[in-house]
Amino acid sequence: MNLAQRSRLMTYATIVSVMTALLLIVVKVIAWTMTGSLSLLATMVDSVMDAVASLITLVAVRISLAPADDEHRFGHGKAEYLSVLMQAVFISGSAIILFLQAARRLTSDSTPLVNEDIGIAVMVISISATTALLMFQRYVVRRTGSTAIAADAMHYKVDLLTNTAVIVALMTSIYGYPSMDSILTIAIAVYMLTGVVRLVWEAIKHLMDHSLPVEQLQEIERRCLSVEGVVGVHEIRTRVSGQIPFIQLHLDLDGELTLREAHDIGYQAKQSVLEWLPNADIIIHLDPD
Repeated sequence: MNLAQRSRLMTYATIVSVMTALLLIVVKVIAWTMTGSLSLLATMVDSVMDAVASLITLVAVRISLAPADDEHRFGHGKAEYLSVLMQAVFISGSAIILFLQAARRLTSDSTPLVNEDIGIAVMVISISATTALLMFQRYVVRRTGSTAIAADAMHYKVDLLTNTAVIVALMTSIYGYPSMDSILTIAIAVYMLTGVVRLVWEAIKHLMDHSLPVEQLQEIERRCLSVEGVVGVHEIRTRVSGQIPFIQLHLDLDGELTLREAHDIGYQAKQSVLEWLPNADIIIHLDPD
């Protein structure tokens, strides 16, 4: 898949994500006002955060896909990781607010819920829409490797779990256990904070120019060594910025080769790696053996 195709897929994914979040907000606001469920309010707040995060992702993806310019010679790919950090702030804030609200209600008299059947129906609709979105996002991440889309998908995985928790809370309320609503809300908030830690760690690794996985480094070396004339490979340095892997390496060649012969071997090694990582930016230094 070339860069243009990746760009289209990532853009479609962010637009669908925003539209899904807005739809879920509307139906959840209606259901919350009709039921009074705090856990349903939790999923509504989560959907608001999803919408904001998806908008941030949409902007970040557009920036990250912009070509390199005079001021950004390595492109704008790290905008994806900055968006992840911004999403983490929103998720953390909403999780803390939900935790405090649930704890306060849990220590006071529980407010009985009403119209539980309406809330359950809305959650089923929400689960269906979220599942469809997650399937599309999983496809996009598999084809593009986008960190921003993967982070956005994590929000909706949380949303899927919270929707299921709401159904449980509403059903237990029908049987006379309204406090379960607050207990599940606290569990949702804790899960959201746990997810934030994972998000932030992944973003930090990329912002700190974390290397490609070991198996990919081994594949780069294998492909270079498969080129006739390459004696050895060393000092492989890699990092990823958005959709572009940056690779620097040294090739050991016969010191008796002419400059043109050495250049041709280096070009063949570069093409061999590009067949596998077509969007990579590769710099090869030729060393006499």
